[in-house]
Amino acid sequence: MTIRNPIEWGWAQLTHAASAVSSAGPSLHHIQETMHSPALAVRRIGTRDIKDALAKGFDDFGACRTDVVFLCVFYPVMGLVLARLMFSNDALPLLFPLASGFAIVGPFAALGLYEMSRRREQGLPVAWTNAFDVVRAPAFGAIAVLGLMLVAIFLLWLFVAWSIYSVTLGPALPVSPAAFIQDVFTTGAGWTMIGVGIGAGFLFALLAMTISIVSFPLLLDRDVGLDTAIGTSIRAVFANPAPMAVWGLVVAGALVLGSIPLFLGLVVVMPVLGHATWHLYRRLVPR
Repeated sequence: MTIRNPIEWGWAQLTHAASAVSSAGPSLHHIQETMHSPALAVRRIGTRDIKDALAKGFDDFGACRTDVVFLCVFYPVMGLVLARLMFSNDALPLLFPLASGFAIVGPFAALGLYEMSRRREQGLPVAWTNAFDVVRAPAFGAIAVLGLMLVAIFLLWLFVAWSIYSVTLGPALPVSPAAFIQDVFTTGAGWTMIGVGIGAGFLFALLAMTISIVSFPLLLDRDVGLDTAIGTSIRAVFANPAPMAVWGLVVAGALVLGSIPLFLGLVVVMPVLGHATWHLYRRLVPR
């Protein structure tokens, strides 16, 4: 084994990534071929399974900490950039909906983490570059379509959140951050916006979780149809309402804690939740 200089190493990684991306095209045609694949069984789980999935998520994070932190530093950076854009464009009403949107698009953003957990489960070497191996999955076309569905749900959530603001505290924009915070917490319209917004956000997050909590790991793990993956995810949630409610509360609470310190906590929160989701999938869908 020889030690390569950074230029050689970087070129090798770029070549690897380019090869992976070039193989993604044919997978789009694979969607039609796998539609209506056989339905899969789902298990009933309990809160102990949630705890076990979280414990294994922490274990995966500990084992791959350096690679995962490097990979997931993207989340707080994007959060800070988008937050700055919100402030500079006087779009303060969308700051909280934007932060809470991590719960909607998080399952898609965690694809690379699922792949790292999958490789570690199989005893294979794991590095941050393996996160991009997801494009080699036979069902990558279906994964991309499902990801676009989550992005569409996220954009619809932002539209609804803006509409809620417009009919409560709006339609005029806040004059300053301080004035906006005061209006939100000291007026009846502000509390109405909070209540309606939380309710609407909950429904959007529930929809996203229901169709994706099993779908993404399943499509990465097996060559099944998009409809089969979504159907399996929905059945898994309906078969386990209480454990899934606990999982939803864990995700929501962790994302809130991770977002408060300028989104920096997401460097830890997102990878732990991502790895834990893979192990939760293992509990929900028998091999």
